[in-house]
Amino acid sequence: MKSNKIILSFLALLLPFSQVLGQEVEMADFFRSNGKIYVVIAVMTIVFAGIAIYLLYLDTRIRKLEKDRKK
Repeated sequence: MKSNKIILSFLALLLPFSQVLGQEVEMADFFRSNGKIYVVIAVMTIVFAGIAIYLLYLDTRIRKLEKDRKK
């Protein structure tokens, strides 16, 4: 159950990017021509992965605090 929520949350985060990746953007063409597009994608992936990990960390801490408060 918990893993389903995590997977759905991750997919919800990726949904807006599916529309962006299908469009032709002049700036993306510039980065692609210089071979820097992979650097941009890597940085974006690292940033969003860091945000997702941080949110999961906060979720577990909040859950623990809620359990402690109920006792």
